[in-house]
Amino acid sequence: MVMSASSLVAEAIWKQIDSTHTVNDDQLWTLHFLFGKNFEGATRIVDQRGVTKISAHPSGRFIYQVTGESRRKEQYLCFAENFCACYSFFYDVVNRGEQLCCKHQLAARLAASLGSYVEVKVSDEELAVLLSKI
Repeated sequence: MVMSASSLVAEAIWKQIDSTHTVNDDQLWTLHFLFGKNFEGATRIVDQRGVTKISAHPSGRFIYQVTGESRRKEQYLCFAENFCACYSFFYDVVNRGEQLCCKHQLAARLAASLGSYVEVKVSDEELAVLLSKI
């Protein structure tokens, strides 16, 4: 897979944030430039503690559950780097290619980098059942 220049810049910034578990104004500005309104939504979700990391034992596999911003407060399962179960992911990212990722993926990535998520531990079997519903 060939990564776009935008993806490479974003990846470099995520690595910086991962290494320090903090985010500075320059990094926030650049991520906002790359992701626009999706990044704004993601920061609101993270600020509201809307990201849960569901970790399976004993495998260590995990997925994020991200609360949406609509009044319904729907929960979306996502892998930060490459998948979200929301409509926007399929419409804007996969079908139209207009976005690099959706706001739920960004929220999961930001929360993971900053360590600002709630963690829930489940069995491998429970995670498998959860994944089978996607």
